[in-house]
Amino acid sequence: MDTAHISYVLITVITIVANGGIAVADLARAEFVLANSAAVGVPRSWLPWLGGLKGAGALGLLAGLTGAQALGVAAAVGLVLFFVGAVAAHVRARAYATMAGPAGYLGLAAASLVLAVLH
Repeated sequence: MDTAHISYVLITVITIVANGGIAVADLARAEFVLANSAAVGVPRSWLPWLGGLKGAGALGLLAGLTGAQALGVAAAVGLVLFFVGAVAAHVRARAYATMAGPAGYLGLAAASLVLAVLH
């Protein structure tokens, strides 16, 4: 195995675990999720949908790792767009103190996308 493939697998697995974890937190309405959502003006009623999108992105990345490369790329694109929106929501609300989370997820999604395309 070359380092490019190892990087692709490692970063994508980290992205899957991170998005799967935050999807569960959204669906469970964890306190930190409720606080962050309130800070940027996201209604609580949106949390199941947002969690579902993150979970779907994680599953799509997993499918990409198991051979469905086009699905993995599509999932990575979706996660990048999702987290661009999340960062924009934080900027709009001037919620800079809680922007590190969405920015980190955006970085992981973007890295997964680049590595999936190059893979």
